Amino acid sequence: MTGFRELFERAPDGRWAAPGRVNLIGEHVDYAQGLCLPFAIAERTVVEVAARDDGRVRLRSLAEDDDWSGTLDDIGPASPAGWAGYAAGVLWALRRAGHEVGGIDLLVTDTVPLGAGLSSSAALECSTALAVDDLFGLGLGGTPSGRRQLAAACISAENDVVGAATGGMDQATSMLAVAGNALLLDMRDGTDRAVPFAPADAGLAVLVIDTRVRHRLADGQYGKRRAAVEKAAAALGRPSLRDVTLAEVTTLDPELLPRARHIVTEIARVRDAVALLDAGRLAEIGPLLDASHASLAHDYEVSSDELDLACWAARRAGALGARMTGGGFGGSAIALVPLEQTGTVASEVRAAFSEAGYREPEIRAAEPSAGAQRVS
Repeated sequence: MTGFRELFERAPDGRWAAPGRVNLIGEHVDYAQGLCLPFAIAERTVVEVAARDDGRVRLRSLAEDDDWSGTLDDIGPASPAGWAGYAAGVLWALRRAGHEVGGIDLLVTDTVPLGAGLSSSAALECSTALAVDDLFGLGLGGTPSGRRQLAAACISAENDVVGAATGGMDQATSMLAVAGNALLLDMRDGTDRAVPFAPADAGLAVLVIDTRVRHRLADGQYGKRRAAVEKAAAALGRPSLRDVTLAEVTTLDPELLPRARHIVTEIARVRDAVALLDAGRLAEIGPLLDASHASLAHDYEVSSDELDLACWAARRAGALGARMTGGGFGGSAIALVPLEQTGTVASEVRAAFSEAGYREPEIRAAEPSAGAQRVS
């Protein structure tokens, strides 16, 4: 098997890993200064990295065919294209923020499932950022405030180099997550708080149903939703939709109204879910998950036939609640399921997909895990 030494003719300086995430609730509200409640998953993107002193950057991945080589000065908006932009963009963003960063050789050896809505892009960015922080002595990875700075560089990489209008939830989760907890992110003031979330302790499991319909956040649809949300806020004379009421939303024109309604109701659902989790009533969040999916499917129109079927079949088989997770247009759904019914739910979802003529979904349990770390 081809490894770092074979590709770069030297050993790596270390290995770093960052997790993907599942957003429990609070979808498409991060760029509206909203509240999100994601958690990190066990699946991680692992990078092997060695520092260089000549400003060159060489990027390889065992999961991708298109390698990239260039210099630090070659990196910028839309360069490089493809997966390499997520890793190289972190170097560009850290340099722009004033940090002394050199070149690197980097190999992606393992990855969060690509295109599954589990934020493989943020996992790559955050594992790269932590590696660069360690290798060039930036001193950011050891404190929460420093990790927030690294997350900000990852957000800039995705927004400014790749050109995907991500709101920042994924990067914050990958950097800051705490095992056994979800992470309440306030995207207006930048604060975060661990919220108890241990499904197995409550006799439950979160099943991630990967529809295997691949999505792309940079294809324009994500950006169109974000633009509509910003236009709605401007029409109401507000900096964001964070504190807008439903009564105000009804005054918007028919094109913007459903988009804004999703934002306002989804933020409210996050608050309700956090209150239930803080009270130890995890099993009662199911109806909130269902309502979130309905809003994403109808008001925000970011679901798909496969995601809708996954949620419907899971509920029919005994899930307490289910919804799409991630940017949408494909990817994954989640279902909150009693432990003793996980096998039944998974079988029923697979059967429903087979009957509909869809590819067999990949179904896995997700346990709240820790954030990015050096692994060797």
